[in-house]
Amino acid sequence: MTQPNNTHYDADNIQVLKGLEAVRKRPGMYVGGTDVKALHHLVYEIVDNSIDEALAGRCDRIEVTIHPDGSVSVTDNGTGIPVANHPTEKISTLEVVHTYLHAGGKFDNSAYKVSGGLHGVGASAVNALSEWMEVTVRRDGGIWKQRYERGIPQYKVKKIGPLAPEAGTGTTTHFKFDPTIFKDDAVYRFDTVANRFREMAFVTSGIYISLRDERVSPVREMNFYFEGGLKSFVRYLNRNRHPIHAPVYAKKEVENMEVEVAIQYTDGVAISEFSFANTIHTPDGGSHLSGLRAAVTRVINNYARKNNFLKEKDNNFSSDDTREGITAIVSVKHPDPQFESQTKVKLMNPEVTGAVSSVASEALNLYLEENPREARKIIDRCLTSSRARDAARKARELVMRKSALESMTLPGKLADCSERDPNKCELYIVEGDSAGGTAKQGRDRHFQAILPLRGKILNTERARLDKILANNEVKALISALGVGIGETFDISNLRYGRTIIMTDADVDGSHIRTLLLTFFFRYMPKIIENGNLFIAQPPLYAVKEGKTLHYTYTEAQQAALLKRLDGKKIDIQRYKGLGEMNADQLWETTMDPNSRTLLQVTIDDAVVADRTFDMLMGNEVAPRRRFITTHASEVRNLDV
Repeated sequence: MTQPNNTHYDADNIQVLKGLEAVRKRPGMYVGGTDVKALHHLVYEIVDNSIDEALAGRCDRIEVTIHPDGSVSVTDNGTGIPVANHPTEKISTLEVVHTYLHAGGKFDNSAYKVSGGLHGVGASAVNALSEWMEVTVRRDGGIWKQRYERGIPQYKVKKIGPLAPEAGTGTTTHFKFDPTIFKDDAVYRFDTVANRFREMAFVTSGIYISLRDERVSPVREMNFYFEGGLKSFVRYLNRNRHPIHAPVYAKKEVENMEVEVAIQYTDGVAISEFSFANTIHTPDGGSHLSGLRAAVTRVINNYARKNNFLKEKDNNFSSDDTREGITAIVSVKHPDPQFESQTKVKLMNPEVTGAVSSVASEALNLYLEENPREARKIIDRCLTSSRARDAARKARELVMRKSALESMTLPGKLADCSERDPNKCELYIVEGDSAGGTAKQGRDRHFQAILPLRGKILNTERARLDKILANNEVKALISALGVGIGETFDISNLRYGRTIIMTDADVDGSHIRTLLLTFFFRYMPKIIENGNLFIAQPPLYAVKEGKTLHYTYTEAQQAALLKRLDGKKIDIQRYKGLGEMNADQLWETTMDPNSRTLLQVTIDDAVVADRTFDMLMGNEVAPRRRFITTHASEVRNLDV
């Protein structure tokens, strides 16, 4: 019989969070957390409001500036947020919008037929999480302003001047995130913001978006404007690939929602699918992406049957068969979209599936009928994919097993750990037998497993699954992880809470690391999304000063240390490989949880990640050379 819990629980234990206190207390509920991703979400929330003005036909220009102090300003030429007193709250509507949760113009379809903001918490949440915010509105013949500090108005909305006719209407929101809420390493990344704005410009054709970064000299600036919509987007994504036909494109209004789709097959094997709802990227897909996938599979199977490419005894193509090598984008604009959460990662409206499927089916079927030569190319690659998938299924049966230590001898032999709770276990993927031997001696056998790989694994960007499964190193990795691959992949079977890539700090080590990252990104992205993949950071140098040993992990750290030790007698060792360290050194610098540094692998932007892996690991040499040449100086000076 359990003893009663004597912890005090009474009326005074119940807290009531008023105004914007709830946002500051639980920022994760509103912007997804307090990390760098959440920091960028602040900008997106404000820009999304300007995009909503564009969707309503009242705005065609948005200007975003990252200022030297880390603050951000967003200016649009929309109607401007209303400043007159709200009929029920008896204060300026501008103040209501920025200090009340669930207040905005998105609940009234007469103001916004379509919008990305749905819950009326975007602007107020950003305000609550900002050290300060200043909103300037140009409308009603005047320029109006209000300042807030940590969500609290500093004065009533006031008119600061007349509005010149040539100035035009609009809103400027200038804010600085609150450093007491966001993590110390949270800073705006120009490329991350630029990639998001590029997507917005693609899915909102005809709008001009500019981005300026005044933190650097000279000022960095990028502008985005596209007339072609998703058709231009598909061409952009495939610019380093070999498309086998022109983009299939359709844009149509169905059941009071606008549906836009673009599809193009390449001669590669990677699947690139992206979905948007009311211009907002939905990384977890949802009903619109399900409708697109169903349409592609159904139309291609029907065409193949009708034209006798699939015989009566043949099985239909699977969804994976029809999607291999595809670049497909779907965008819907819905008057009442239902998202999974405030961060809008997945669209839930069931009626969207049928609408998207109808539009995509009509467009793809028409294209196949009118372009038989291109249709044959698409069917041929589906046939090839189907045969390869059958071969992969047989190979997978040889690879899969209940435990990584059963029925297969792993190349280099997995040295497993004794702990059986996956959340407490780590798998180090190590380059070569020499480093593997050192890692096995230096590890904590209780929770750290070591898998040495011999040589470089197959470039999985260029190979189908059946070829990949013929590679011994890949088979060893799949077996050790325990999650399966392809149709049998199940993240719940992951045997290690952390999978850590630990390679040498040289060119070959970087290549092996890139090959492994490519494999995880293309075939096990859930491991990255779940935060299970890491990169070890072994030291570059050991500097001995008398009996004291210093380790440095970057060239910048080494330079700083040598400057500090100037004039003293020192001995410097440059580590070219992990095997050059003894077991104790490797443990102390790279494997001890109390002193090591791990880089967690994340996918901040799937569109950019997809394009970058394709460029670095694909068949086209010229784009890869341009990328390496452009970023070479950045890599030499990188301090992580």
